[in-house]
Amino acid sequence: MKWSVQQLLSFKKKGLQIDESVDMSKVKEVDREIREITPVHVKGDAHFDKDAVTFQVEISGSMTLPCARTLNDVEFPFSIHCTEIFQLDEWATFNKHEDVHELVDNTVDLMPYLQERILLEKPMRVFSDLKEGPAPKSGDGWELSEMDENQERKVDPRLKELEKFFDKK
Repeated sequence: MKWSVQQLLSFKKKGLQIDESVDMSKVKEVDREIREITPVHVKGDAHFDKDAVTFQVEISGSMTLPCARTLNDVEFPFSIHCTEIFQLDEWATFNKHEDVHELVDNTVDLMPYLQERILLEKPMRVFSDLKEGPAPKSGDGWELSEMDENQERKVDPRLKELEKFFDKK
């Protein structure tokens, strides 16, 4: 997923179609919470204009994340549509509201931007359907408990006086 400007310009007339499976295992090094990631399918095309090339791609795959409660593996499928614009002419000017990437060593490398999109898609937490897992249910001075609907909420005795403040009878 890396092209020189000359390679890209050769595709200008016939267009550039992308339909590849890409290894994105480097994502695990950036975010250690991602336990595994399948090869990512990248499908899309590139559109050329005078000063830039625009990639419109669909990124799909699946990553394995830890359950927030039990630490069990949870499979999280993703499908991301993204548009990345690369500046081909170094003297071209663009609207400052557009997110246009500059060339590095006269090449267009799409991989870091795909990696960034995948990391942005990762949820804050996921939950497994399993009740048991490698996470401990108790420790030194604490125990995991679930609150029932019938269970009465206990008020800290130090805050009991504040309860009168809201009582307007």
